[in-house]
Amino acid sequence: MTDPVPVADLVDQNCHGVLRTELGLGTFEARLTAADGAPPAPGTTFFDTQTGFAVRRWCPPLLGLEAHCPPAHYLARRRELGVAETSRRLLRASGVRAHLVDTGLPGDLTAPAEMAATAGSQAREIVRLEVLAEQVADTSGTVDTFLVNLGEAVHTAASSAVAFTSDGGGGPFAAPAPPGPVRVRAAAGRWLARREAERRAARRGAGDRDRGPSPVEPELLDHLRWSAVACGLPLQLRLGAADPARLADFAAATEGHGCDLVLLHGYPHHRQTAALAGRHPHVYADLGAVPARTGARAAGVLAEILELAPFGKLLFSSGAQGLPELHLVGARQFREALGRVLGGWVEDGAWTREDAARVAAMIGSGNARRVYGLE
Repeated sequence: MTDPVPVADLVDQNCHGVLRTELGLGTFEARLTAADGAPPAPGTTFFDTQTGFAVRRWCPPLLGLEAHCPPAHYLARRRELGVAETSRRLLRASGVRAHLVDTGLPGDLTAPAEMAATAGSQAREIVRLEVLAEQVADTSGTVDTFLVNLGEAVHTAASSAVAFTSDGGGGPFAAPAPPGPVRVRAAAGRWLARREAERRAARRGAGDRDRGPSPVEPELLDHLRWSAVACGLPLQLRLGAADPARLADFAAATEGHGCDLVLLHGYPHHRQTAALAGRHPHVYADLGAVPARTGARAAGVLAEILELAPFGKLLFSSGAQGLPELHLVGARQFREALGRVLGGWVEDGAWTREDAARVAAMIGSGNARRVYGLE
């Protein structure tokens, strides 16, 4: 049997806060997946997923129950302990020493300071560019005022945040050059006018409440991304299920600008993501979502990524949001999977155990501390 290589402290370089409110069975299980509101198949449950099985494996013992206990028993114990105590136990058991928190999601989620207090960790904020634009739009009148305020908001955020993040693949792909001021102003005008029309429709009761606010105009979003690049902070680009090849031109164009790009959530295109990180000195590949979503297959997927990217270009994250269980599962599954992969190579004689431990520390925390300037 392979002797796993231990993976010590972790830096979770992309996550979200946890919910402050209690959840029922249906609401809880819906948050186990990224199904965008779609229900499970009739007669089934989202606990019947790799993530659901991992939650039942790792979380019940921390709440005083047997592993793999029925979901109803687990949630009853969760309610008995309360949200605050459950979150404290699970977050502290994850062994994450620093949380980099994307604060751009809606909902009653803990902010970085509260995450730090609950988890006993360091916590820093990641600013979502799309949300920053919406906040500035709500307090600006004319297009010119909006653009001036937006530039100031980006620079103000850069003084306290640890990184910026933007939708890099699921929405409009990032352009390989910043748009000119005329195009930016026109895009801002279109977007502000559309938002105002939506507000008027909502006041009349004629708006589409399920659709949400209009997405930021592509050229305005490109302006924001290039403004973030100019600030020098790392820029995280969320891929979703999009092919990272869409970002190849942007990656080439930003090389030498002093801004690191971190490609988030590349699974199932993890091999292409790792390859892109290997081609550019400032591009990094995030391992978020791989351990939790692939469950028992996580070691195999991680091994594929390690075939393609230099070890100094890989970063751990949980990508967790809402449930403290997802923070714990992301950390536990990652530790186990990486430990098994490296331990197997040591057993085969391909690596020394000392080298394996050094690489585990790089991927688990060292690379993130270097990229984000953490102490």
